[in-house]
Amino acid sequence: MSDPSGIVAPERRGISYFLGWWFFRIYTGLYHRRQVFNEERIPRTGGVILASNHLSYIDPPLVGCSTRRVIHYLARASAFKGAIGGAILRSWNSIPVDRDGGSAKGLRTILECLREGRAIMMFPEGTRSPDGTQQASRPGIGLMIAKSDAPVIPVRVFGTYEAYGRHHAIPRPRRVQVKFGEALGFKELRVEASECNPDRRREVYDEITTKLMATIALLESRTD
Repeated sequence: MSDPSGIVAPERRGISYFLGWWFFRIYTGLYHRRQVFNEERIPRTGGVILASNHLSYIDPPLVGCSTRRVIHYLARASAFKGAIGGAILRSWNSIPVDRDGGSAKGLRTILECLREGRAIMMFPEGTRSPDGTQQASRPGIGLMIAKSDAPVIPVRVFGTYEAYGRHHAIPRPRRVQVKFGEALGFKELRVEASECNPDRRREVYDEITTKLMATIALLESRTD
């Protein structure tokens, strides 16, 4: 929780998160020859949203181990049903949300984390791409962004579909890349969303989502 004095509580980096971070950093570095570009664009402090395309199961830990910021992941609430699986997910700073990301409880938790200065990782598509192409965003993403004042860092992963897409039973030794884009502020759209009527507000949420997904799609792979 945030301290009344304005001092933000330290980010949680438990032993499970620490070990997982190092494991995936070494694993993706050696087996997948991980390359990371523009990680310095992630603010070192303060609330921030990282929004990435989604191609593979390895995308969340890949992005997470590509930055030294402690990441809080959005995960489907159904994944927390098992006692062991739920405990592991929580130890990795995962936040349960419904698939559409728009439940009131989930939204409150996300916004509270951002107010506390945490870094939130989300995948607007909601699930892995079936064919390696970027899919449409799930509902609720524009709403979440509009309700916060945190900068949004577009992220694009490359190569993870070939490394461990839906069609692979085990990971393959393919090169993967993570590229961080420049921060999006959405200042004017956020202000408009707070002042306009409900019909226009829904349009604003859609505009935010469209701009975000287009920006992610424009991030290009590096071949050098």
